[in-house]
Amino acid sequence: MENKYDLIIIGGGPGGADAAEEAVRQGMDVALIERDLMGGTCLNRGCIPTKTLLHTADLYRDMKNAIDEGRISGNDVKVDLSGLQAYKEDVIGQLRAGQTGALEKAGVDIFNGMGTILGDKRVKVGSDILEGDNILIATGSRPSRIPVEGGDLPGVITSDELLSLTRVPESLIIVGGGVIGMEFAQVFSSLGSQVTVVETLKRVLFNFDKEISRSLTMVMGKRGVDINTETKLLSIEKTRDGKLRCSCEKKGEGFRAEGDLVLMATGRSPVMDGLFDDADLESSLKTEKGYIKTDENSQTAVEGIYAVGDVTGGMQLAHTASARGRIAVCHMAGKPAPLDPANVPACVYTDPEIASVGSSADAAKEAGIKAVSKKYPMSANGKSVLTGQERGFVKIIVKEDTGQILGAQMMCARATDMISQFSQAISNGLTVDKMSNFIYPHPTFSEGIGKAAEI
Repeated sequence: MENKYDLIIIGGGPGGADAAEEAVRQGMDVALIERDLMGGTCLNRGCIPTKTLLHTADLYRDMKNAIDEGRISGNDVKVDLSGLQAYKEDVIGQLRAGQTGALEKAGVDIFNGMGTILGDKRVKVGSDILEGDNILIATGSRPSRIPVEGGDLPGVITSDELLSLTRVPESLIIVGGGVIGMEFAQVFSSLGSQVTVVETLKRVLFNFDKEISRSLTMVMGKRGVDINTETKLLSIEKTRDGKLRCSCEKKGEGFRAEGDLVLMATGRSPVMDGLFDDADLESSLKTEKGYIKTDENSQTAVEGIYAVGDVTGGMQLAHTASARGRIAVCHMAGKPAPLDPANVPACVYTDPEIASVGSSADAAKEAGIKAVSKKYPMSANGKSVLTGQERGFVKIIVKEDTGQILGAQMMCARATDMISQFSQAISNGLTVDKMSNFIYPHPTFSEGIGKAAEI
C-alpha cells in the first residue's frame, strides 16, 4: 500500500510533533512515524518524568525543613517511591494522550512502527510504503555508556533505569556532572541517598557560567553531596557485601567510592538503527561522530531530507528540537524562519534552578566585545527570603557602550520560568535601561530582574 504526503516525519518527540503541527498550519498533508511511545525521550524517559521526581523530592525536602524550623508540626514524613512512580506514569499518560489526540484531530496520520528510509523520498513502516515530498528525521537519542571495566555489572544503570526505581538507594554514585547528573543528584540526595558525583572536568555544569558551577557545588556540598571533579573512572567491581566500588584517578591520585547503584550520566548517542535501507544515503548524511549534519534550515546534504533534535547533536534540548522542527517546515514551505535559533535558553532544574541565555561575560570577551556584568544577589529578594531560598543571583551581560543586553545567567527559584524575559529582550535588542523601566510586582522572584537591571 502506498500513501503520498507532503511531509513524512520519523520520530514523535518534541521535534517531530511540533514540526507536524507547524506543517498542518502550512497546509501540508503529514504522516508521523513513531516506533515506540508518542512523546519521545522528553515525555517518556527525560524531561517530564525527571521533573516529576524533582518536584516531589523538593517538596519532601521543603516539608522536612519546615518541620525542623518549627513552621509545620508533624513527624514521620516520608516518600513512597512506588506511589511516586504511579503518579509519574499518570502524568506521562495524560500528556501523551493529549499530544496524540491533538495531532490526530489536526489530521496527522500516525503510524506506529520502525520507519526506514528507502531512498527516492520513500519510507517503509510495517507493510506500508509512504512517499513524501519531504522527510524530517527526528529520531532522538539514547543514554550512552563510557567503556570501562565492570560497566556492564548489575546495578550500573542509565537514566532510563533510574527513573523506574521503586525504592530509594542508600547510596548512589553518579558518573558525570552535567545537567542529567546534577538533576539526579538533586533528586536522590533530597530523598535521603548518600550521593557521590564523579566528573572528569574541572567543574560540574562545565558549559555554564563559572559562578553557577561554583555556587551549585557549594549548595550541593551543604546538603551532603560529595562532588569530585578532575576525577576519571577507571573500573567498577562488586564488593563482598554487594556494593559497587568505583576505582578512580583524582588529580593524579587514587580515589574510591562505593554505592548501591552507579548511574552512568555520561552523555547520549543518536538513535539511527534501522533508519536507512540505502548505505550510500546513510553515509552521505552522517558525520564522523555519527550525528546527522544539517544547515541553518535543518536541511541535510540531500535536498528534501531534514533532521532536527538530538540526532543532529549540538544542544540536546527539547525546545531546541521543537524550534528546529518549525524552522525546517517553514523552509519547506518557502517561509522565513519563525524563530531565532541562536537565542536558546538552557535550563537546569536543581534547587536553586539555573537558567542561561545569550552570551556570558567570558564569551563576550573572547568575541572581542566590551561588556559589563550587572549582578543582583537574590539573598536581598523578599520572596527568596520568605520562602527560605538558598544562595542565588541574577546576572545580566550588557554591551558597555550601548547597554544592549547580550545575555543573562540566573540561579534562583523559578529561574527556568523567568529566563524567557531575557530571551525576549535579546531578540528585540532591548537595553538594560529599558528593562529596568518595567514595573515588577512585589513580592516576586522576578523583582530580581528589575533590581539587576538598575545596577
